[in-house]
Amino acid sequence: MILVLIGLLSGIISGMGIGGGAILIPALVIFVKPEQHIAQSVNLIYFIPTAVIALIIHIKNRRIDFKMAIPIIVFGLVGAFFGSRLALALSGDILKKCFGVFLFAMGCYEMFRRECKQKDSHNKG
Repeated sequence: MILVLIGLLSGIISGMGIGGGAILIPALVIFVKPEQHIAQSVNLIYFIPTAVIALIIHIKNRRIDFKMAIPIIVFGLVGAFFGSRLALALSGDILKKCFGVFLFAMGCYEMFRRECKQKDSHNKG
């Protein structure tokens, strides 16, 4: 049942384009307790079908800028190759810490960014 709930919640987040891995990986590690490499690998295989469904809906609604997406995809593939090689070379503990630092940095960025938007809207009004 826990896997169903984890899949549903991370699927909703994925469909929104936010990144279900931010939910999926920590939820797996906390509740299912696989090693970090396994959790991240499950995230990779999970991402394919969820991304296809979300992509179909976003294409139908004309929400994709292909001119922007193509170079990101091409260089993202290169980055994915090197990133997967790096992940295999790192221990699970280091990988877990790297992922935690990434999530923390993104959380700090989002808090700061929102604060700036709120200040800008107050200054304009």
